Amino acid sequence: MIDLHIHTVYSDGDKTVEEILKMCEEKNIECISITDHDTCKQYQDEILKNNTIFSGRIIKGSELHAMFQNENIEILAYNINPGIIDKWCEKYYSNEILKEQQGILYQRLLDICQKHGLIYDENKIKKPKKVYKYVENPIYEELLRHHENHRILGEFAKSFNIFFRNGLANPESSYFMNYAEFRPQYKEVINIVHKAGGKAFLAHPFEYRFRDIIKFIDDLRKEAELDGIECYHPSSEKDNRKDILVEYARKNGLFISGGSDYHGRIKPDIEIGIGRGNLNITKEAIEAWV
Repeated sequence: MIDLHIHTVYSDGDKTVEEILKMCEEKNIECISITDHDTCKQYQDEILKNNTIFSGRIIKGSELHAMFQNENIEILAYNINPGIIDKWCEKYYSNEILKEQQGILYQRLLDICQKHGLIYDENKIKKPKKVYKYVENPIYEELLRHHENHRILGEFAKSFNIFFRNGLANPESSYFMNYAEFRPQYKEVINIVHKAGGKAFLAHPFEYRFRDIIKFIDDLRKEAELDGIECYHPSSEKDNRKDILVEYARKNGLFISGGSDYHGRIKPDIEIGIGRGNLNITKEAIEAWV
């Protein structure tokens, strides 16, 4: 079993690197990648640098935000030089820039909440103590505390992921946050992954709101060279949608990847290695490129 999509406290996960390594060892996972958002600082962690916990293989990776057709998407970067990625990330995600972004996005989301008549107690919002933590999650948690908001939010009250994908990151939604000013364009992200000696995979295609996923991937590939697709992911397990992605990857000479997208309590229904219970990706799925 492998898991090439895991988050820690270095981005929006709630487990330390040490905790992740112990969990993976206990589950006998053979190969992992800790893919924190927009950083490789997890690979500077002393526990990981001097790993004596996890006996499997570790592929150095990161999950990088990108903009494409005014949509926020993610690119998984594998087998990268972490130093090159982190140096590039300073252009968009330095402490100073992230602190400023936090303030802008915090107020922007509160304004959206007020416009929709949502109830919240600002004093109860647990503002992130670290600049790389997202402000949207604690605001969402505060909104859900008030039962009256559930009716207003509708499907957005089901999970933060739905709220983010179909609302905050959706240009057609009245909840749209417009992240474009903070995110690099897709082509630039692909270029830096390749410059760092890595391979670029489109993360979880079925997480996005594009109606025609195949056309969406075709359009991506016209703009910049994509190396692979994350075919195995909790979002692609429904109705065997993973088969659509695997078939497309094989027909178009693209590599295949997969992972649980583990975050901890932020996504409480996701377990490391097995997603919602039946992910269980074998290492044969990635043997063509690792």
